[in-house]
Amino acid sequence: MTGTSTATPAGVAKAPSPPGGPLRPRLRLARLRDLALVPAILVLVVVGALIDPVFLSTANIINVLQQQTELSLLVLAEAIILIGGKFDLSLESTVGLAPALAVALVIPAASNGLGTDWPTTLAIPICLLVGLAIGAFNGMLILRLGLSAFIVTLGMLIVLRGVQIGITGGQNLFELPPSVLYLGNALWFGLPASIWLCAALFAVAIVVLGFFRHGRSIYAIGGNADAARAAGIRTDRVVWIVFMVAGVLAALAGLLMTGRLGSVAAAQGQGMIFTVFAAAVIGGVSMDGGKGTLFGALCGVVVLGLINNILTLAGVSAQWIQAIYGLIILVALMLARITTGKAQD
Repeated sequence: MTGTSTATPAGVAKAPSPPGGPLRPRLRLARLRDLALVPAILVLVVVGALIDPVFLSTANIINVLQQQTELSLLVLAEAIILIGGKFDLSLESTVGLAPALAVALVIPAASNGLGTDWPTTLAIPICLLVGLAIGAFNGMLILRLGLSAFIVTLGMLIVLRGVQIGITGGQNLFELPPSVLYLGNALWFGLPASIWLCAALFAVAIVVLGFFRHGRSIYAIGGNADAARAAGIRTDRVVWIVFMVAGVLAALAGLLMTGRLGSVAAAQGQGMIFTVFAAAVIGGVSMDGGKGTLFGALCGVVVLGLINNILTLAGVSAQWIQAIYGLIILVALMLARITTGKAQD
């Protein structure tokens, strides 16, 4: 019996299956791969306890988690962008510039402010809006002008860093309003508010990307943008929204860091992007787009936080930590090659 041919014409991209089809088994498989980091986390906990009994103390565990909250938000932002098939190197500069500009507008000139003395209630909204504007501008240059995401965000990283130094005059901003300090210092149900906030944001993002059509479309775009477009997904709009959400998350990370430290440093956020990519890569997020989950990225953050704490308790010099992070990335790439047969590009 002769059946109807279903071959796809040459040169025409095959549209991805509708949400709820093959994407779900793929996501389930990705979640199973993410669990591979859970044994590593357990091993690190045992190693930490053997090195120093203080490691398992409640105060130390809470301290580790709180110190990783800012990094976790940046990893969340970068992971969503990477899954969508793009890059954003400017997130670390947003961490510094967004709170620096917001604080400089509301504190007096005697505290290194700009002397505008805007109402302190505007500090948090300004900070988040700055992050939103940076993400929207990046998205416009990349999507509307067709520029390389890597080059655009690298240039923005440098520009934003220069603007931050110009605003702060190379000095720390201090005497911050209570509203800016709150999230970095408040306790909710016995834990720092920043930990609850990060946990809630990761939970929402995991649900959206795993179970909602708009979230799953990010995977489709990162896997094959042309096929996603052929399936009716408005790819540019989705990616633009992703950049804006990432900018807001980076600004929120800067707000948490500012509240925890009690000031805005002139170089706040500098160098964080390397650790962000380390956490994302070892968490299974592909640099090639369309692969990885946010749970895996979060596990990557936990692994780096535990390693950092163990090295500190063991008396290892902080200068060696970046080298160790680089080695971790290389090992993760080699493991990806061994386990999947394809390296993460």
